[in-house]
Amino acid sequence: MAVTRMGLELRDKTAVCGVGLTIGSFPERTSLSLAVDAYQRALDDAGLKREDVDGIIQLSYGSDYDRFLEAIGSDVRYANQGWTHGRFIAPMLQQAAMVVASGMAKAVAVVHGRKGRAFGQLADHEMWRQGLGPHGESPAYGAFSPAYGAAVAMRRYMHMYGGKSEDLAPIAMAFRKHAQLNPLAVRKDPMSYDDYVNSRWIAEPLRLFDCCQNNDGGACIIITSAERARDMKKPPVYISGMQGVHAGPQFHNLTLPGLGVAQQKVFNYKPSEDDLYAYQMAGITHKDVDALITYDAFSPLVLFGLERFGFCGPGEALDFIKNGRIELGGELPVNTSGGLLSEGHVVGWNLFIEAINQLRHERGAGQVKDAEIIQYGSFLGESIIFRR
Repeated sequence: MAVTRMGLELRDKTAVCGVGLTIGSFPERTSLSLAVDAYQRALDDAGLKREDVDGIIQLSYGSDYDRFLEAIGSDVRYANQGWTHGRFIAPMLQQAAMVVASGMAKAVAVVHGRKGRAFGQLADHEMWRQGLGPHGESPAYGAFSPAYGAAVAMRRYMHMYGGKSEDLAPIAMAFRKHAQLNPLAVRKDPMSYDDYVNSRWIAEPLRLFDCCQNNDGGACIIITSAERARDMKKPPVYISGMQGVHAGPQFHNLTLPGLGVAQQKVFNYKPSEDDLYAYQMAGITHKDVDALITYDAFSPLVLFGLERFGFCGPGEALDFIKNGRIELGGELPVNTSGGLLSEGHVVGWNLFIEAINQLRHERGAGQVKDAEIIQYGSFLGESIIFRR
């Protein structure tokens, strides 16, 4: 499908004007207080006051939108609340952009606060999904954990294309290197190849270092019109292109279509023109992308994201990630903050904030040189193209 007139009209019409991030361990804090803290940080970052923001989008399983508005003492003319899953962060940010572009609000803040799951806690909101299981992973057989879904998907990938579990090491090692250059990162300990392969199994072929952090945090991103953003405290970061989550029976929620998990057909997935709508909307190709930010709750998801947008062909990602290619200074830096694997887990909002900070050229030793275009793109097809 060719890009529509409306798609072209939305290109660069909205921008991120403020971000705020709190990440780490805060045992004395609540999810609501973490959300309020991140919101105030984003306001300060943009040079705005609370009354300047007239739209709020919240995630469930944190602070609800009404409790949050009570806490900050604000009324808004647009409020919405979404589901706490990494695959819905891009659609929520896209929604904020479309709300601003339509004039339904002048500035929309997407806000979230979270507490890491307590050690030994059995209750999990994933269990309340229809069918009792989280991601189409055969819950009837006790497979409740998302890690299981990622492990099964990686098993299928290796069966189809070859490779060994230790071939995932360059992902965890690269992201740990990036985290060491990030003052906010939760995990900064050096990681050698031996450290990686000697870490304990979680769900084979996934080791401990293939799995994301579990921490407290709060994040806020404020979107306004491009014109208004140019008068803010920090340089605007424009939203140039976007596309939503692809879903259906062929889309297992932790891998590409075609990897044959549960009900999926088995085939070699290659993106079609329709699957790359965000590039058309932004007027670019993947060759114009200076860095890729992708959802990395588990390291195999990075492979799936690379193949999803054609950075490499089916089954080629394990070779693509070798020899420093995805590290800072490499051909395609990926998750330059350390990602969910090492920076920490704020549902993925911290990944967007890294893209913004990179395009503002504020990352110091962790900066991608001359970054102009950064893509957030994940394995289910959701994507946002950010431009300096």
